[in-house]
Amino acid sequence: MQPKEIKNLNYLKTRQQIGYVALNDASYADYKRIGFMSGLEVHQQLNTSEKLFCRCPSCILQASNDYHAEIIRHMRPTLSEMGVYDGTALMEFKTKKEITYRINKSTACTYDIDDTPPFPINREALQKALEISHICNFDIVGEVHITRKQYLDGSIPAGFQRTAILGVNGSIDLGYKKVNLIQLSIEEDSCREISDIGHSRVYKTDRLGVPLIETVTAPELFTPWELKDAAQQIRLINRLSGNSRDGMGAGRQDVNVSCAGGTRIEIKGVSHNKWIPKLSHNEAFRQWALLNIQKVLQSRVDKDDWKMSYCEIDIFNYSEIENIAKNCGQLFNKVVAINLPHFKHVLSHFTQPYRDFSDEISDRLKVIACIEKPNILSSEDIHNEITPNLFSKIKLDLNANIDDAQIIIWGPEADIATALETVEERCLMAFDEIPHETRKAFANGTTMFERVLPGADRMYPDTDSVPIPLKNEWIDELKENCFFNLGSQLNMLFEWEVPIDTHFYLLRNRLNQTIDNLTKYGYTHRQISCIFGHRIKKLHKVTGFNKEFDFSKTVELFDFASVNNLNIDFIKEVINCAIRECNTDLIYVANSILVKLEHKFSISEIVMHAENVASTINNQIDQNCLTNWLIGQVKPNSLGAISLSKLSELLTSQE
Repeated sequence: MQPKEIKNLNYLKTRQQIGYVALNDASYADYKRIGFMSGLEVHQQLNTSEKLFCRCPSCILQASNDYHAEIIRHMRPTLSEMGVYDGTALMEFKTKKEITYRINKSTACTYDIDDTPPFPINREALQKALEISHICNFDIVGEVHITRKQYLDGSIPAGFQRTAILGVNGSIDLGYKKVNLIQLSIEEDSCREISDIGHSRVYKTDRLGVPLIETVTAPELFTPWELKDAAQQIRLINRLSGNSRDGMGAGRQDVNVSCAGGTRIEIKGVSHNKWIPKLSHNEAFRQWALLNIQKVLQSRVDKDDWKMSYCEIDIFNYSEIENIAKNCGQLFNKVVAINLPHFKHVLSHFTQPYRDFSDEISDRLKVIACIEKPNILSSEDIHNEITPNLFSKIKLDLNANIDDAQIIIWGPEADIATALETVEERCLMAFDEIPHETRKAFANGTTMFERVLPGADRMYPDTDSVPIPLKNEWIDELKENCFFNLGSQLNMLFEWEVPIDTHFYLLRNRLNQTIDNLTKYGYTHRQISCIFGHRIKKLHKVTGFNKEFDFSKTVELFDFASVNNLNIDFIKEVINCAIRECNTDLIYVANSILVKLEHKFSISEIVMHAENVASTINNQIDQNCLTNWLIGQVKPNSLGAISLSKLSELLTSQE
């Protein structure tokens, strides 16, 4: 449900000040003005029988309560090979999370919990990943080196993910521009999250270890729509290869966005491509807004002189705070009021639709201090209706100045120290940087802080896995058997003005050449494509997508119609009847229909029959209704012999 419209004057003023426009109203000039830049990391599960580094079955998903055992772990950061800690690992360690894994014995083994070394890499997965690399024009590496990538959010029980680069310097064609691809990697998928509340996070391990490829584009997508098109193209390539798994969660995108003067922000795990334009649009303007906040703060005070102050307050003296805080869903025993010097009109500064800078603080309190929302009240609150005198006494207790702002936070006493540190850290960042973050996506196009953006310090070699040489003979063989050139085939469909909703079916079943051949019967590419992409697709679905479909039967139907001087309406009726009867023997169905038709009537006799029928109809009836009624009466006798448009023309002339 969409939040109610915000009427806070400063929120509205700052939204206008930064020049925010809604996605549907934005132009290329708007994105050029803010320096919009983006790229993608597209993750796609491979359709294999086994997982990547063990022999457990792949892609068998279970319900959240379908498990045989639970394992609890607490994550700790380790030094990289350069002797430093990754910032993300340190942040996750600060949350003091207790990670629970629900394990089903049919899809997990001791490898998944890091009690057994990895098996040799799944060769089926490796081959399928290399085939997709060829389709995307990657230069294939000569030797595969498996590395470890730290994941301290608990999504992988071992605390790291095994991954390897397979190809570099690839490209895709969007039709209107070429997009360079940096690399394609193969890696193991992570666990599926069940819940994340307070200091407890619960996962299930059915998806853990499933082979996954990651395709990374260069940051050269300059509008949200280009970004979506690139995601669609990579998704199409993966699916058309026949090597990927379909279904919810099988494909996910990490969307990287920045603006001029901003930084790379990663919007994590976007599962629907239709979300991409709004998410990237709002993220670019969020950064643009944060840059404006920087200017405001730098004009007011030097960062080195800035220091917040706070004091504990008795919630029972403030009924408004008590009522709002009680909705947080967890016990709390400490409430703290914080003064933020020179932050007047900053807390309510627009950042995203229905969100302001105070939400930037609130998000981090939820993630880092593990204090569930609602967890904050602001003296400039845009989400809650607060009486003007609520903060009056608090301002006196904090000895606040007129250009200061205040917030109130609450939570368990054990988390308040981390919460205060988190508030101060985020406010100090506002002076001179846009934090490097991974953000969580929501369907309404907004995002929230998820964790600090990982850096190169989390990567190190996997000492359990030996390098895998890729023989030139094998790579060349895979390339020869590679899927046809997608770009040229897709351009062909655009030239034929084929409906977009048919593209995937036509390309996956490699029907372009068949369609081109059938134009010899006098039909357009578009007409034939719709027969395949709409009607035959429906028949295919009715008779089972998992079964091999004989498209030569459709070609035979076109031949049959031509020999019997029947047009495309007859072909459509045959397929419709085949769908109803779940029968793929199109020639049998065609003969059955032909027997029922009275083609002994000539066109003139059909028209004469229509005249006789029309003479019995009241002359006062609407002419269009009469024509449509007459068509319905004579259509069964004329199916395939004359087009409906021509029949309508003849009947109209007789009236």
